[in-house]
Amino acid sequence: MSALAMTGERAPATSAALVLEGIGHAYDGVEAVRDVSIAIGPGEVVCLLGPSGCGKTTVLRVAAGLERLQQGRVAIDGRTVAGEGVDIPPEERGVGLVFQDYALFPHLSVVDNVGFGLRPLAAAERRRRALAVLQRVGLAGLADAYPHTLSGGQQQRVALARALAPQPRVMLLDEPFSGLDTRLRDHVRDETLHVLKDSGTATLLVTHDPEEAMFMADRIAVMRAGRLEQLGPPADLYCQPENAFVAAFFGDVNRLDGTVRHGRVATPLGPVAAGVHLDGAAVEVLIRPEAIRLSAPARPEAESGAAPGRVQVVAARMLGRSSLVHLEAEVADGAPLHLHARVPGRYLPPEGALLAARLDPEQTFVFAREAAV
Repeated sequence: MSALAMTGERAPATSAALVLEGIGHAYDGVEAVRDVSIAIGPGEVVCLLGPSGCGKTTVLRVAAGLERLQQGRVAIDGRTVAGEGVDIPPEERGVGLVFQDYALFPHLSVVDNVGFGLRPLAAAERRRRALAVLQRVGLAGLADAYPHTLSGGQQQRVALARALAPQPRVMLLDEPFSGLDTRLRDHVRDETLHVLKDSGTATLLVTHDPEEAMFMADRIAVMRAGRLEQLGPPADLYCQPENAFVAAFFGDVNRLDGTVRHGRVATPLGPVAAGVHLDGAAVEVLIRPEAIRLSAPARPEAESGAAPGRVQVVAARMLGRSSLVHLEAEVADGAPLHLHARVPGRYLPPEGALLAARLDPEQTFVFAREAAV
């Protein structure tokens, strides 16, 4: 069975522009990456997502040729560029690179920075091509400016234009938005996504920000400790995580320990289907804050065995587009359980209020307890 098949990789509909197959890498004998396989199609954006030190930047550097391949194979447009006795240098791989510091030449104008990788062309053609790419990223009016006169977002777009100018088949971006403030970051990554999609370039983007990965990616590859934990579309990773690490990496979760009884796990907010877990198994239930549905409690005489759990409001805060409600739920043995519920819009029940709480099973997950991190 191939490495791609073993990792569950789904090949793009068209032939892959970038293939990373069975990538392994170590530094001074310490394993940084183990058996990572990803195939990226033309025009597809794949994000490598994970915490600092998980190996995602190492994978990108191996793809670029900035780290010498130790194990596996790298292919671009069907041509092996590393592995199988081949090691093509970075400048001959046909990839565009954008790093978080942008690395613009301060002594060159914007148009000359963009045209730097086009030096084999005649000067007039080089300027024409550079101006065309600057037009694409919305900076043609700043062609003769110098980097120090630009904002951070403008410098990022110059770096992107410079990487796109040679018309690479593959773009590699390493935390390209991390140096921007929050408002500017949202705007710049929106522009960058459209430019990348318009170019038809296969893109591998490294980030530690789950929201950024979901915004940018057609598929996300979640990494932990050098391994690929799950690869798939953002909606699949968020709604169908394969383990507790992936579920929790995409945002706050409420964690409850339990034991499977008759195919279900009892929680203070009602029973949860145990899925594949056998009776008697020790499990952990992960509940996204948006999975807790709050309402005024029904009268006791109207309740039945399927009634929702009762919770008490500890605090409620509006966070802009949603409200976060801190709750306490009574537990049979032990201290009250602290929970977070996220509700769209403005929802600010008073402290001490008693509410009914139901669970959305689509955002509630059960994993073997030893898999929790």
